[in-house]
Amino acid sequence: MQPEIRKIVAYEEEILIEGFRATERPWHVFAAAAVVKNPWAGRFVEDLKPEILAFGPVLGKLLTDRILKLGGSGEAIEAYGKAAVVGLDGEIEHASGLIHTLRFGNFYREAVGAKSYLAFSNTRGPANAPIMIPLMDKNDAGRRSHYLTIQFSIPDAPRGDEVVVALGGATSGRPFHRIGDRYQDLKEMGRDLDNPAAV
Repeated sequence: MQPEIRKIVAYEEEILIEGFRATERPWHVFAAAAVVKNPWAGRFVEDLKPEILAFGPVLGKLLTDRILKLGGSGEAIEAYGKAAVVGLDGEIEHASGLIHTLRFGNFYREAVGAKSYLAFSNTRGPANAPIMIPLMDKNDAGRRSHYLTIQFSIPDAPRGDEVVVALGGATSGRPFHRIGDRYQDLKEMGRDLDNPAAV
């Protein structure tokens, strides 16, 4: 069983001016997406696991290979994330199923040497729906400079019976980061890293 991939899309930005100031080096953000036929579209399927097990490694390797080319190397990628948008004949569960498996995400984690979890979004929409990929530092979940979101769309995807599966990355955080990080907040508030709300 193999995913039916209609097309692969690359998205890339090199931002030279941010906040009315020139960046020292281009701020590079990018994404790779696969438009996949949804094997569960239009019906309720109790057991999603066979397709998840079959599709996860194929899509994980394909998109990781593409994102590494966009970023230059696994070492160069500092921030990372994933997303899926299911078409209108599918469930949010279908979008989640294709990206929330280690058989998909571990290809990317291992390629960039990451310790953090992959930031994510899973949504439903028509063709040209926004694809929103939240990013975070691959090794430090509290590093706010790397809290980013890549947004783009594909004019003809997802169709009703498709899912767009995507990975995103950046080679740095925001060029002029100046809002601090969560560790400073925790210190000032006398809170613990594992229980920041003290509940």
